[in-house]
Amino acid sequence: ADPAPMVYNDTVFLYTSHDEDDAQGYGFKMLDWQLYTSTDMVNWTDHGPIASLKDFTWRKRDNGAWALQVVERNGKFYMYCPLHGNGIGVLVSDSPYGPFKDPIGKPLVWQKEHWDDIDPTVYIDDDGQAYIYNGGGGTCKGGRLKDNMMELDGAMRTMEGLVDFHEATWIHKYNGKYYLSYSDNHEPGQEGVAGWNRMHYAISDHPLGPWKHIGIYMQ
Repeated sequence: ADPAPMVYNDTVFLYTSHDEDDAQGYGFKMLDWQLYTSTDMVNWTDHGPIASLKDFTWRKRDNGAWALQVVERNGKFYMYCPLHGNGIGVLVSDSPYGPFKDPIGKPLVWQKEHWDDIDPTVYIDDDGQAYIYNGGGGTCKGGRLKDNMMELDGAMRTMEGLVDFHEATWIHKYNGKYYLSYSDNHEPGQEGVAGWNRMHYAISDHPLGPWKHIGIYMQ
């Protein structure tokens, strides 16, 4: 689940979360992250697990390897991982294939009053400034990263102007405008049957908003 693509040297690197085969219902037994690569978007190579919760020795739980994202900067590859209930950690590697190591030994982002630090996404703007976003439970947060990509440059703040935000933040830039995509609060499912989410987007002149909600682009 939760695919996050990165293009590097004409190869698509698709990093995903992963439910174990014995996961039951919506128990989300998610212990590691996987990698698939392709050079034509049709044929894919499965590289298996390339990082796991065990790479974070400070974690408090043995489950919760949810949606991640990897970005490249100056020849280093930074993997931003949610550790559900323990904030967001970062792993670093010299290769997009790993191995990935924990360089800071603590959460990069953790608002300890709740468990909503999930679904991190990172965007590096044209001027080199990097931004990190995350959110669940109805609130999307965003903030600046320092050049080392492993420290916040100031506090995270709420992204204003979003409508019915739930999770799954993604940022891209097009024609000088910033686009923030996300899923809304899903319709509740019945027992044993999934609910569903719609995908929304909002636009801003600044990577940290305020945002103007445009609408739903995927039902």
